Amino acid sequence: MTQPLGTPSSRRRRHDREIIALAVPAFGALVAEPLFVMVDSAIVGHLGTPQLAGLAVAAALLTTAVSIFVFLAYATTAAVARRVGAGDLAAAIRQGMDGIWLAILLGAAVIALTLPLAPWLVEMFGASSTAAPHAITYLRISSLGIPAMLVVMAATGVLRGLQDTRTPLYVAIGGFAANAVLNAALVYGAGLGIAGSAWGTVIAQVAMAAAYLVVVVRGARKHGASLRPDAAGIRACAQAGAPLLVRTLSLRAVLLIATAVAARLGDTDIAAHQIVLSLWSLMAFALDAIAIAGQAIIGRYLGANDAQGAREACRRMVEWGVASGVVLGVLIVLARPLFVPLFTSDTAVQDALLPALLVVAATQPIAGVVFILDGVLMGAGDGPYLAWAMLLTLAVFAPAALLVPTLGGGLGALWGAMALMMLVRMATLWLRTRSGKWLVTGATR
Repeated sequence: MTQPLGTPSSRRRRHDREIIALAVPAFGALVAEPLFVMVDSAIVGHLGTPQLAGLAVAAALLTTAVSIFVFLAYATTAAVARRVGAGDLAAAIRQGMDGIWLAILLGAAVIALTLPLAPWLVEMFGASSTAAPHAITYLRISSLGIPAMLVVMAATGVLRGLQDTRTPLYVAIGGFAANAVLNAALVYGAGLGIAGSAWGTVIAQVAMAAAYLVVVVRGARKHGASLRPDAAGIRACAQAGAPLLVRTLSLRAVLLIATAVAARLGDTDIAAHQIVLSLWSLMAFALDAIAIAGQAIIGRYLGANDAQGAREACRRMVEWGVASGVVLGVLIVLARPLFVPLFTSDTAVQDALLPALLVVAATQPIAGVVFILDGVLMGAGDGPYLAWAMLLTLAVFAPAALLVPTLGGGLGALWGAMALMMLVRMATLWLRTRSGKWLVTGATR
């Protein structure tokens, strides 16, 4: 029997359609991003081990430098979505342009620091004498593409806020294809070696940024939004992003501490840890796609002064997060005999993997709730609370993780500390959403 319009069942179906429409393309775009490094690694790897080692160091530095500015996407998504919900598309795009101008300024600052500091940064990461020259070359050239990378982040946030996750998917696919062709042509065809790989990536990133800017500029002209930089707007974007920067840095600190502790446990455990962490990150892509949908949907509802719609959407997305977590957890357990041999044939590493993998599998439903509520509160513009919550989580996790070697624990115990970290995050996020303090409606928070 068909439910009448407006019933709980029909509203759930509407939320489901919105979540799927935004999350599926977002997932594709998220998966495309790490493929850039994979292509570079595959092509550079045939040049020799020193070149590949240099790429590994430079890529780690670049990833860190860019990832700490992910607030450009998150904060922009929430702010633009609010204005979309309020029905003011011109203001929404104007807000997005402020985020893009901020990205350009931050990118220029990173270049100014990276070019002279490249040798020191490479040395700090412990690159060997044979790998260091290649790492410095790749880092210096690739840093020229950082402004484009940050523009891509901010522009992605604009489009997500406009409820468009398809365009970022198409741009990501095009960028991936261009990067692969350019890398092969410049590394081998032009004989530029690792420098060719770096230039290929820079060109691909600039092309992606240009494609985004064409879309945003077209929207600005259509709705009469100014494209000029506005000091007050850029400052407001920076202020909104600062708490999310604190949150991101705290989360990065958690991952760095976990890796440092695993290294102290021995070569076998650090090797197993890297495999588990890679798998954990892969699972995060699926959950993060729903969280991205949450940012856009929640921001739009709150901008439209529909607190009840935001609550219902939050509840439905949490259900999606739990269900996705259960499925992913089961897949990890069932597929373990298939994927573990792909990573290592060392039986000692395989044995060390098992308890950590079981912890990861068991905590996937928790991770589902954490990722979704994180996205919901970002969409609500509740950055200051997210910053404090993540700092609290770091304060709980750090001593628990650092005690693992002291108490004679192994990799399973370390990932038990990671599970504790996720439980603390879930508790802080759940308490906030239950309080209703995040339900601030209006075009601005």
